[in-house]
Amino acid sequence: MACFLVSAAEAVVVTGLEKHEEKVEQARIEKGEPEPALKKIPMSRKLKWLSHMLWGGAVLLAFEHVWHGEIVPWFPFLTAMSDPADASEMFGEMATVGVAMAAIITLTWLVMWKVSDMIMARSPETISAETKA
Repeated sequence: MACFLVSAAEAVVVTGLEKHEEKVEQARIEKGEPEPALKKIPMSRKLKWLSHMLWGGAVLLAFEHVWHGEIVPWFPFLTAMSDPADASEMFGEMATVGVAMAAIITLTWLVMWKVSDMIMARSPETISAETKA
């Protein structure tokens, strides 16, 4: 009913963190601090991956809820909010399904992060040797 609100809330927080990290990285560049010896993907870009995944999931689920008539264009917008019994069911769904979906998206992002770091850490010699074999 409203499980998409959990990933949307996480997306808001992650987007804020992403913008903050971009400012920190820009300040580092303006100060002229040397880049790390090992080429890495900036943290702001990794956070952007997560925010895109979360926003995409939230929008897709919101569309699905609109399609099934669970979200309407008049107050209280969520049909479950009109009845207290339905509201408790909605909060239960948010606590179980919504949190589980947000956690799976975040875990998938963590795996992407680790794999991207492993790929970036490979030396050019190793990469060229693997392509020749």
